[in-house]
Amino acid sequence: MSRFLWICLGGAAGTGARYLLTGWTLAWLGPGFPWGTLAVNTLGSFAIGAIMHVALATRMMGPTLRLTLTTGVLGGFTTYSAFNYETLQYLRESNWGIGLANVAATVLLCLAAGVAGLGLARWLTGA
Repeated sequence: MSRFLWICLGGAAGTGARYLLTGWTLAWLGPGFPWGTLAVNTLGSFAIGAIMHVALATRMMGPTLRLTLTTGVLGGFTTYSAFNYETLQYLRESNWGIGLANVAATVLLCLAAGVAGLGLARWLTGA
């Protein structure tokens, strides 16, 4: 039961962080492109790459902390469903350029962020 509660608390923290980051990017960059969703998914991809490497390649993180951070915090933080909805809206409105740019940017940036997170974790841990 304890692990479940930690994951739930992590999910709440991740959801709050997503709300704050999305609001900040909207205020800073405007509503013309789903920058908040892209930022959340890119940062989440970076973080999961780093966390999973540290958790699985070293003894620096136990299973409860790993699950709290990945399933909890990042599960509440990342927004693939929002990405999907926003992209489909662009396509339904025949705004193919922004829709396809959103898909390409999300896939490429999230893959690059995952590789960067893994690389940073390897560098920091030496593992």
